[in-house]
Amino acid sequence: VASAMAAPKKKKGKDDKKEEEKQWLGKAEKNKCRIGIVGLPNIGKSSLFNTFSAKQVPAENYPFCTIKPAQTQVPVPDKRWVHLCESFKPKSRIQAVLEIWDIAGLVKGAHEGQGLGNEFLANIQAVDAIYHVVRAFRAKHIEHVEGSLDPIRDIKIIANELRQKDIALLSKKYESLSKLVHRSKDKRIKDEFEC
Repeated sequence: VASAMAAPKKKKGKDDKKEEEKQWLGKAEKNKCRIGIVGLPNIGKSSLFNTFSAKQVPAENYPFCTIKPAQTQVPVPDKRWVHLCESFKPKSRIQAVLEIWDIAGLVKGAHEGQGLGNEFLANIQAVDAIYHVVRAFRAKHIEHVEGSLDPIRDIKIIANELRQKDIALLSKKYESLSKLVHRSKDKRIKDEFEC
């Protein structure tokens, strides 16, 4: 009798399926992860990219040799995937890949537009994860953008630039939400803003 009184179950449509799908690292694609190689100019980012890929992007001894980010896809070896494919013989086999981006070097003041600044930081927003490369080798024939070798300083520069860009993005978001709250009469929006 209780089941007869219950409301009918809602049929699941295509829109409901989209909501149920879990996202991996903020992206809907399940077999791909985008990682960006970041760091100061002239520290070996492009050389590292070249070891991962069959591409040979320029790795020269001057700052901002890389301007437009290079991109490659590297298959992720997984014995479990091979075993599952052999066991279940699916119609198509789509292996997981790591998409690697060689992003231009970041300099102090990039969040204010120094160097390639905003373009660099926009490229970082397009990836799921970052691989921070720091120079710890001494080579007088390869210039260091800061003039001397100091890996700790270099890590702090990159971390500070990323933090400053995040603060700027959050400030913009806060400002737009503040305007929305003042225009809206929706209590939920105001409550969410006050949290």
